[in-house]
Amino acid sequence: MGSSDALSSAQINAAGLSDWRQLAGPIRARFLTANFAEALEFAGAVGEASERAGLAPEITLTASNVVVTLSSEAGRGVSRDDLDLARAISELAAEQELHAEPASLQQAEFALNTTSGARVAGFYAALLDAEFDRVHANGGLVDPTGQVNTGLWWQEPRTDSRFPLPATEIPQRWHLDVWVGHDEVKKRIGSARAAGGRLVSDAAAPS
Repeated sequence: MGSSDALSSAQINAAGLSDWRQLAGPIRARFLTANFAEALEFAGAVGEASERAGLAPEITLTASNVVVTLSSEAGRGVSRDDLDLARAISELAAEQELHAEPASLQQAEFALNTTSGARVAGFYAALLDAEFDRVHANGGLVDPTGQVNTGLWWQEPRTDSRFPLPATEIPQRWHLDVWVGHDEVKKRIGSARAAGGRLVSDAAAPS
């Protein structure tokens, strides 16, 4: 396997990157910072390491944290080059004495469960001034300016899915896909249930 081939989730987990978690394809890490100057210094170091590696991660920063997302393969896949850069970024964080907080990592995407995705897609693209995602396997919309995390895609109603949605008389409906680290799933489900949520199926819950 070449360094630029997409890796499986098992291969990514086996890499032992304790700061990083795979969320909906890419891997991501969040490093806490004391102030904006510290965040900017770290983001600059990450940028320099990425340039040397020939990769272009997504970097977001505030005064309290820097979030780095790595994915260089089609369909938002992760390669061995991404893993190497992730290790280098963690080393930079350690040198700067920054703490990673993988438990806080999450991603949310809105999906419209509908049989009319092709018909309504243009409306939502116009409403959000968004473009169609040509990379992600599920298609959907993305904001080319990066201002809105649309995470919006279409899902055909299916009864043969591993986790089918419950039946409804409404012809279309929204649902929220929430991604967290593999070691946070049980805790997040427990918190949601304690807040009044319920499982559609106990069989679908992680064991």
